[in-house]
Amino acid sequence: MFDDGDPTLTSTPAIELFGVSKSFASAQKGGAPVVALRDVAITVPQGRLLGLVGPDAAGKTTLMRILAGLVVADCGKVEILGAPAAQIDRMRIGYMPQGGGLYAELSVAQNLELYAKLRGLVPDENPERMARLYELTGLEAFKERAAGRLSGGMRQKLAMACAVVAAPDLMLLDEPSVGVDPVSRQEIWQLARELAGANSTIVWTTSILEDAAQCDEILVMHDGIVRYSGSPDGLARLADGLTQFWPVPERSRRESLQQAMTRPAVIHAGIEGGGVRLVLRDSGLAQVEGWMPTPARAEDGFAVLLDDGQPLEESHIAAAFPDRSGERESGAAIAAIGLTKRYGDFTAARDISFVVRPGEIFGLLGPNGAGKSTTFRMLCGLVTPTSGRGTVAGRDLRSAKAEARQAMGYMPQKFALYGDLSVADNLRFVAGAYGLARNEGKAAIERALAALGLEKFWLANAGMLPLGIKQRLALAAAVLHAPPVLFLDEPTSGVDPLVRREFWHHINAIAARGTAVLVTTHFMDEAENCDRLLLINQAEVIAQGTPDELKRAVPGQLPHHTLEQAFIALIEAERQDTVLGAIA
Repeated sequence: MFDDGDPTLTSTPAIELFGVSKSFASAQKGGAPVVALRDVAITVPQGRLLGLVGPDAAGKTTLMRILAGLVVADCGKVEILGAPAAQIDRMRIGYMPQGGGLYAELSVAQNLELYAKLRGLVPDENPERMARLYELTGLEAFKERAAGRLSGGMRQKLAMACAVVAAPDLMLLDEPSVGVDPVSRQEIWQLARELAGANSTIVWTTSILEDAAQCDEILVMHDGIVRYSGSPDGLARLADGLTQFWPVPERSRRESLQQAMTRPAVIHAGIEGGGVRLVLRDSGLAQVEGWMPTPARAEDGFAVLLDDGQPLEESHIAAAFPDRSGERESGAAIAAIGLTKRYGDFTAARDISFVVRPGEIFGLLGPNGAGKSTTFRMLCGLVTPTSGRGTVAGRDLRSAKAEARQAMGYMPQKFALYGDLSVADNLRFVAGAYGLARNEGKAAIERALAALGLEKFWLANAGMLPLGIKQRLALAAAVLHAPPVLFLDEPTSGVDPLVRREFWHHINAIAARGTAVLVTTHFMDEAENCDRLLLINQAEVIAQGTPDELKRAVPGQLPHHTLEQAFIALIEAERQDTVLGAIA
């Protein structure tokens, strides 16, 4: 595998697996073992960058843990850096687990120094390496801050620095760019390349196909089986002739997307660059007037490879929501009026104002640490504003907080359900908390389980679920009582592109019935689903409008084709203005 004539292939492979399988005991008493890996065979030459992708519960994290020496395979050959896995010097491996593995109560400096010592690197004897790590991560000014108080992007950078503090020969990075904005993702990629040694091998697990496309090779897994191994271009070629672009006016793109998603011919669709981009099941099905061929990408090949042949059904979750579409002009479902939050001398959000109407999807965008999560939490009633006020479903968050919370569904950025309880017990608890009658609650739970593919996890403890499955459970809990207002904070963080498609299928359908949705996301293709967007940077609003208006908002430039390009340009322009202002 990966034999493309590269002369490095003559050296000892960094990773060599053959016939590797792994099973775990069932979470249900007497249940059959859960097969995580099935006869996996891979060879990765030294100095290569491997992207490991796949849907939830595909076996990616199990494979990473085997490579890191934390899990022993049931059978097969596992050699790392030329030695059997049991004999390899673990000091030569840097492992960044999902979630980062940081100590939240320790400072940045304490975390980095602890990991350095664990890797045999004495910080005082290696000042150049430590200084270089702080320089590359941009964390020098935050050395004394607790890791738990860092923004998401800063935490990921610190976690990566801790994993590779000693410049290991093999870097195992499990979801290093999850939950970070496009600017921070670029910085994390640059950081990984600069921290790696000249011959370091990197395995980068990701649910973001744009990240995987930057790797030398891609390994796609599904149900513990390797479904594809090869170049990003090779994965894209699986969708040759199957990708189409449908120009659609901005006001009707979301409706057109929903129509496309339920066509039997369509595997995947998303709003992009002035229309809807589609991946089809058969090249002969592109018969719709106005569709135009467009080049295939790695994410399109991923969709084709894992296509189950079934079109998306109408959203049963949305169908259970009352039809509030007649309330669209009835006033504000959510209102932020001069919201400001200060922590001592630090201002987290300053004078944030906007209105979300019934049936509208409103997106809060911004880099990690910009203030959008603080704004979001103020409107959820979780943080008390220093000044300003907010309303939800007509209830003031200061004087009627309990009534406001009852009118909203809330999916937090971090998993907040009970890890020691099963999926069943968590959903029953949430149904009771929202006052659903027994039969009503049972029906709502059954709908959510079926729509989000949670049936097989019914008795599993929530804390033991893969990240993507936790996200599905959190969304199920947020929509059980069909609220008039829905708050979704990074709802698809850590889930694969096909599950993201399903999430947004439900979100769009819920909004179409008149529910107001306030969402934060770091995926700019998802932000295209929003009616309007608010871009926050350094605690202040820097742009507001429709997705197309934000694309046209970059000063001195032609409109950007993608929202991600516009996002990066607007943030960089704001940073440049800040630097020039400080110099002046």
